[in-house]
Amino acid sequence: MLLGAAINYVILAKSAISTVPTSAITGNLGLSPAAATFLTGFSLTLPAGGAFSTSAQVTGNVYASDYAVPTPTDLTTAVSDMQTAYTDAAGRPTPDFSELNTGNLGGLTLPAGLYKFSNTVTIPSDVTLTGSATDVWIFQIAGGITQASATRVNLSGGALAKNVFWQVFGVVDIGTTAHMEGIILSQTSITLRTGASANGRLMAQTAVTLASSTVVQPAP
Repeated sequence: MLLGAAINYVILAKSAISTVPTSAITGNLGLSPAAATFLTGFSLTLPAGGAFSTSAQVTGNVYASDYAVPTPTDLTTAVSDMQTAYTDAAGRPTPDFSELNTGNLGGLTLPAGLYKFSNTVTIPSDVTLTGSATDVWIFQIAGGITQASATRVNLSGGALAKNVFWQVFGVVDIGTTAHMEGIILSQTSITLRTGASANGRLMAQTAVTLASSTVVQPAP
């Protein structure tokens, strides 16, 4: 799965990125076509005429569509590539698993493959993705993702977060202190509730909302 220019961001959204401090984010943030006023809670520092701002909560740079060139063009490309990746994931044919456990992934150990769900996926207890460093997981989800508080998505056997893709039409809701692994490509919004964490990328075609959350971009 190719992310194109979107791979330059750990969080990429179109309408808003917000945090209830203090969050800890490793990687760049990008927001477009919304302007920097829709980046809230980060206490941003923007040099005069700057192409990016910085925040004590972000180990990386923060980019918005109204910053100096080349940022507006770069973000337009990244958002387009994010949408292309979403369409690519959604269009993959012949799933290996359809409607597995009616979307309840709690307690399951999942091998690599293409998983298709026609409704919301729930994670009420820990789920493990097991495979090698070259294995790929793609989850096609016509609903949303609801992950319960204090649950974990775990990787084992050498599986890497950069090879896990959650293509989600609906709302992604990661519960309090829960942990997610992989690249989330959401048609709508992504919310990490208080103390939740993610090892991967959060890419939303509306908003990303954090609350004292930890987000780390995956190892290359």
